[in-house]
Formats: sequence, C-alpha cells, structure tokens
Amino acid sequence: MSPKIELLAPGGDIDAIKAAIIAGADAVYCGLDTFNARNRAANISFDELVGIIRLAHQYDCQIFLTLNIIILEREFKSLAKLLSKLVNTTLDGVIVQDIGLLYILNKHFPTLDIHASTQLTTHNIGQIPFLKKLGASRVNLSREMNLREITAVTNVAHKHDVLTEVFVHGSLCVAFSGLCYSTSASVGNSGNRGRCSQACREEYETTPSGNNFPLNIKDNSAFFDLPELIDAGVHSFKVEGRIKGASYVHTVIDSFRKQIDGYLETGKLLEDGERLYKVFNRDLTNAFLRGDLNQSMFIENPRDNSKYHAIDQSDAISVVQIHEVEQNLSNEKTQINVAVNDKIKHLSIEKRPLILTFTGEVGLPLTLTAITQDYTAGKTTTEQKEIVIQSHNVLVASDKNCIDKEAIKKRFKGFNNSQFNLAKLNLDGIPEGVNIPFKNLTALKNELSSLLNNNAPIYPEVILPKLARHPKKSSSEEVNNKAEAKAKLSILICDESDLDLTHVTDADIYFKLPDAYKRNCTKYVDFFNENPRLIPWFPSVLIGKDFDAALNILEQVKPELIVTNNTGIANRAFELGIKWIAGPFLNTTNSYALLAMKEAFDCEGAFISNEINHQQMKTIARPENFKLFYSIYHPILLMTSRQCFFQQSVGCEKPRIDNGCMLSCDKSTSITNLKGISFAIDKQKAGYPSIYNNDQFLNMEIINDLAQLFDGFMIDLTNIGSGDKASPDKAVLIEQFEQLLKVDENTNDCSDKQLGIQTTLKELVPESTNVQYHNGL
Repeated sequence: MSPKIELLAPGGDIDAIKAAIIAGADAVYCGLDTFNARNRAANISFDELVGIIRLAHQYDCQIFLTLNIIILEREFKSLAKLLSKLVNTTLDGVIVQDIGLLYILNKHFPTLDIHASTQLTTHNIGQIPFLKKLGASRVNLSREMNLREITAVTNVAHKHDVLTEVFVHGSLCVAFSGLCYSTSASVGNSGNRGRCSQACREEYETTPSGNNFPLNIKDNSAFFDLPELIDAGVHSFKVEGRIKGASYVHTVIDSFRKQIDGYLETGKLLEDGERLYKVFNRDLTNAFLRGDLNQSMFIENPRDNSKYHAIDQSDAISVVQIHEVEQNLSNEKTQINVAVNDKIKHLSIEKRPLILTFTGEVGLPLTLTAITQDYTAGKTTTEQKEIVIQSHNVLVASDKNCIDKEAIKKRFKGFNNSQFNLAKLNLDGIPEGVNIPFKNLTALKNELSSLLNNNAPIYPEVILPKLARHPKKSSSEEVNNKAEAKAKLSILICDESDLDLTHVTDADIYFKLPDAYKRNCTKYVDFFNENPRLIPWFPSVLIGKDFDAALNILEQVKPELIVTNNTGIANRAFELGIKWIAGPFLNTTNSYALLAMKEAFDCEGAFISNEINHQQMKTIARPENFKLFYSIYHPILLMTSRQCFFQQSVGCEKPRIDNGCMLSCDKSTSITNLKGISFAIDKQKAGYPSIYNNDQFLNMEIINDLAQLFDGFMIDLTNIGSGDKASPDKAVLIEQFEQLLKVDENTNDCSDKQLGIQTTLKELVPESTNVQYHNGL
C-alpha cells in the first residue's frame, strides 16, 4: 500500500489558496491579519477563512491556520476570543511557535489540532516528547537537517504518535528558524513576530572574498529527493511561499503533485523540474538535505533568478539572443498567470445564503424551517439543504405577553455571521395573539446552530482566568532581610581558564557547553565532577550525535541544577528529576509559557526574553515557587547558522564544511552593510557560526525598574562575538555588577553610588546598547 503523503501548500492570499487547492494540494496553511509570521503576506480575514475552509473541504483539502509567533502577555485576551471562534469552525489545525499558546490550546481548546512550527527549531529526538506532552500532533523539522537526521527524529516521532513535516521547496533562511534576532536587536522588527526584514538578503560592502551578498543562499528544493523522504517516514511535504502569488503556488504545487503521484504509481521520478524555474527562484539547492554544506549554496542574486537560468539553459550569448530568451520567458510567465486565473475564477468563498421561516398554530409547536446551500466533502457542487425543527412546547393563545417578533429578529440575527448571509427572516407564519415560553426560542436557536454546524457541538467563549502573581518566595518562606530578597548575580563562562573567577565571587556560575562534540567524548563528565560548583548551561542547537553527547553529560553527571536553551535537554532533565531553568534562547515572553514549563516539566525558573521591553515584562505573572532571571550583559546574537559564514566573507580554503570544521575552526571577522554598520562573525571551536551586533547588550536600568520581578541578573563573560576587541577585566566587571546590585535604594547617597558604578561600567564597556529594553516587540 502506498504511504499517505501530504502535500502542504502556502496560501498568502485568497487567490494563492484557490490556486493551491485546484493544483491538488492535500492541505494549505494560511494566516489571518494578526498572530502570524508573515506580516508581508496579504493574509485573510476571519470571514474569508470560514469560506476558504468550506471551499477546501469540497476538494478534500485541509486548512491549517498559522499562529506561529511568540505571544505577548497583553495579547492572550484577544487570542482567546479568536480561538473561541476557531473551535466552532471546521478548521483542521493550528501551527504554533509559542509555548504559552501550546499551553492555552492544550488546556482550554483541546479540539484544535496543534502543529509545532518550524520556529520551534525542532531538530533532535528529545524535543519530540516535549512537544507531544504540550499537545502537538505533528512537528515541522528544522530545514538544516539532513536525511539521516530526519529519519532518526521521524522514527522517534512515530513512537510518540507524532507526524513530521519537512520543507521541500521555497526560500531558505541562512539562520536557524526561531533563532534569528537580526532586526529585532536593532529596530524591534522581530522575525519571531512575523516582521523579518531579511538582513540575510541585504547587500553588504564587498568582502575580501569578493562578495556583496555574503549571507544570501539559494532556495531549497527536494524535488528529486522525494523517495528518500518517503522512506524516512515523513508525512507532510511542505512548500514555503506565503508572500508568493497564485501563479507561483499553482506551478510549484502542480509540479510536486505530479512528481509525487508519478513516483507512487511507478516507483520512478517522472518530472524534470524545469517548470520550477519558470517562477520566482534564487536557483535551487538540496545541500542541507544531502548534508553537503558547500559554497555553491550561496548566490549573489537575492532576487528572481529565473531569467538567468533560462539564459544559461539556452546558451544565449549575443544581446539579441539574450533578449529573445527574456521575451520568451516573459511570455511564458504571462501565459501561466492567465491560465491560473482562468482555473480559479469560478471558485467561490462567498457566504452561504440562509432563509429562516417561522410558522405555527395554536396548539401546535412553533416550527422553524431553514434553507441554505450545503456541500459534501469531495464534491465541488452544492445542493439545497432544508432543516425543519420544532419547539418543545406548543403555542398557546394569549391576550398579553404575546410573542415579541422583534425579540425573535434580535435573537436570530446572529445567523448573519462568518458562515451565512441571512437573506431573509420570515415571521409572517406566526399568528397574532400567541405565546410560548422564551426558553423554546433559545432551544431552537441552539439546535439550529448545531445542525448548521454538521451536528458538531457549539463551544462557549473561553474567558481565561486571571493569573495569580506570586512573590519571589511563597508566603511560608518570606524573608525579612531585604538584602536576601534582592536579585542575585550569576555569571556565564565557557573557558576553563575562567575557573579562577570562582575565587572572586560567590555568584552562581554557569558553564556554557559546546554545540558539538567528538564521538565518545567524556571530557565534560570529568570536568563537571571535578568542578561541582559549576552549573551546566546547554545550548539551543544539539543535533544528532551532539545531542547524544549532551545527554550523556546530563545522565552521567546528574547535576543538581542546569540551564538549558534546548527543550530536548529540558525533557530529559525532567525525566531524571534534575532541576532546570529555561535559558534566554527559549525566548519566554509570557506567563503561560512559564506555567507550561512548570506544570508539565517541573521547571525551576526561566530567563525572560531580551526581545521584550520594560512594559511587556511588567505584565508577566510569576507562578508559585518559580524563579525569574534576566541577562543584563551579553553579546547580542543576531543569527546562528549551520552554514559557514567565512566562505563568502574572508574566504576559506575548504570548499565545504566537514566534521573537522565544526570542532576545530575558531575564526572571526566582520561584514559591513551599505549603511556603514558592521557586524561581527564569530566561530568558536565546537560552536556554530554566528553573527553578533557590534555593541554589547548592557542594561542597568532594569535593576531599579524591575528588581521586584527578578530573582537573578546574569552577566555573560564568554567573550563570544567580541572578535578582536579588547575584553574588559572580568574580575572588575563582576565586582562592579555586584556593587550595583547591593546598593540600598533607601540610603541618601544611593543615587550617587549607582551613578558612579554605572559610569565605571560604561567605561569598561564603551560600545553598548539596551535598545531592545526600550523598543520591545
């Protein structure tokens, strides 16, 4: 029997969704004009969504709604209103990034199917049970994974009854999705809020290697890798492109539909893929999927490459020949547009007309007849549907308290809604001078609502309960000593040479573990056993054998406490009974995410996101016996990649990344955009290539603003991202930050003391910013 393969299409506007449906998509993902990660797409209204769901189901196509951004505290009230409406539609699933939203869906809206977005950066086997416990039925795997890694994670997913989906075509981010802060750090346009300004597509000053678009990579395409993905057990083949038009979507989906169906029928790939080059592309690569991270993944043209592909294929040389190729391509694009528009023009998402007629006689029940147009899944035509229902009680003659026809109109006008156009409400069949208990009208309305909703129950609106705001200590543990209640300092290091700092402070010291390890590495097991004061700090990305090595450290050392930025490690820590703190790169922005981690995984505390501002933090409610932390000094990470940033900047003698690169390369350089702003490229040994802001993050304002909210403030002394800049004396930094936290606000000279310390710290860190603290999201 052929495996069930889902072809999942993008739908950025109504025409693109129609094009996907008519081209043979099994499902379409689309977004409303709020709460989705493609603000630049046209998107759709709620009423349009209802019509689209109806249309799609006529063609046996499912609709998934993207709610794939991080959510702010103040947004949950309006989000709950939206979800309360969605549960009363026949929507097939929601795509989610925020852990707090996963919690809300799982707890209050269990009928909505939850899909974990690519923004959750799912790349190892430990993350599957974590997401499953939060209610996810499927996960989108990171685009950076190769076939072997996809197979391993998918095998585990199947054991947990979770489906996997993989992007098979469309734009590639050079950074790990969900871990890019390139524009958030400067102007608050966070990719995690759907406002990515594509710094990776920008033009930069010519690099030493001669490139002007050093971060721009080709589009992804697995058009010829479908058999391997099917063998890997992947359920859904997802196409990127919600800012693309109907012609693009139809061409790509139709091409993949034919390729998939042809392979399942014959066991052979029958399509040559040339149609994919007729629509927008930046040339195509499958290098991530094949695990061959080479220099050919990059391209100097961030815009449409279809013209250059056509010229290359035709061997055109002269100006006349090139012009002829360009004209032919333009004509082909026009023909595609005309053909697609002709195919979708008959597809309608208009509301169904609804006529309601009330009739009755004394001694008989009140009868309500509803006439509308209905459809059957899999059929593209509609037919008239008549519903007849009657009241429980009979009409009785009455000289007073007669049926108020205006009250009936008011009660039933709600059927003029997102699904129906109430064309007529006929009350002429109700005789004068009759009465019936009002509860009968309510019962008729509820019964009709259910029948019009295919007998599905109608769920009431969910009002989220007000969250309790717990103090730093539970009431039984309150401390009288104000000094003890102050936020404490913690320190992050990553180099064994910094162990001497343990002698200059009693602060908690986190030791940052690497992203990659040699096989059978036991170095860090011995290291933590010899240095029990150090608290292991696990990174965001741990793929394949590197996740296995990190697990081994956790299981062998069994530390009392860890900090982790990876949910796979969090899940295993919970299973082992190890206390854990959610790191800053889990990007926690709301109280519900805190509740999710505490209730489901016994989380000890969490770092609050550096993407949100002072006002957005103030609204967060601390769960009971839960600690909150915030990083006040650190390098500002803009993006992390599995691809090499040096090939296109300073050049590299190696044409592709190999295992040795990850473990041994420790280069650094910088690139400068056309506005003259420079960014540091840094690659630590056993770390992924990363890009950092030129300024360090230094936020001293928060110590006075929100000291009552936080249990601890962290300073990052790893020097990662500093390039060739001179590093300030770490012992002096620790001393100054500790003094700043100890200043007693109630003393007369506290302002002078604070100002003196702040001046010293600014001198120690001359290139610094806290713009994120003011801009927020």
